[in-house]
Amino acid sequence: MKWLICLATLALLGCTTTPLLPTGEEAYTSFPAPSADAVATYYRIGAQDKININVFQEPELSLQNVQVDAGGNILLPLIGTVKAAGRTSTELSQEIAERLNSRFLVDPQVSVIVASSVSQKVTVEGAVVEPGVYEVRGQTTLLEALAMAKGPSRVAALEQVAVFRTIGGQRMGALFDIKAIRRGEAADPEIRGNDTVVVGLSDIKAVWRDVLAAAPALAIFRPLGQ
Repeated sequence: MKWLICLATLALLGCTTTPLLPTGEEAYTSFPAPSADAVATYYRIGAQDKININVFQEPELSLQNVQVDAGGNILLPLIGTVKAAGRTSTELSQEIAERLNSRFLVDPQVSVIVASSVSQKVTVEGAVVEPGVYEVRGQTTLLEALAMAKGPSRVAALEQVAVFRTIGGQRMGALFDIKAIRRGEAADPEIRGNDTVVVGLSDIKAVWRDVLAAAPALAIFRPLGQ
């Protein structure tokens, strides 16, 4: 049994290494919590996405769940075909407003919201139940991305969940504490298309998993009475 204690101690010592990625408030500088303004700024609409179009005080021109076709276009009343793919919500709303203003309305107020997205994907790796590539539909947070992968595994290091993203052509990453997020002590960061989430492995949990798996062969646990 002494060798088990030694093994567990070594594993604990191995878990105390200092992370190289930013953590805490510094992590949220590049990986903030979701906001409507942020989505309108960075997300570019893609084919098969569904969007909501609202024209202020014009219910006949306001549409819900308009699907972008395979060519990246949408068909709207009065103005016909509009190119949507490759544009942000703000850019598309401005285009619709300009075309309505040119012939039909005076200074129309148009808003575009992405209702669901099928053109963006996130990769979830590491100590999760089902690693893989998942679709990002609208606003998605780190906890939601982990839920897509059926959650962290039993040997996950919940305080060591990394998110990687390309920002301005540079690959960047940050480390988040899932336990703190679940307790409401930290914000749940937004996950965007093409992000990669990597859940760390808890060394001590992995050691005990291997020990328990090997226990029958090692005859560590014996029936009562022997």
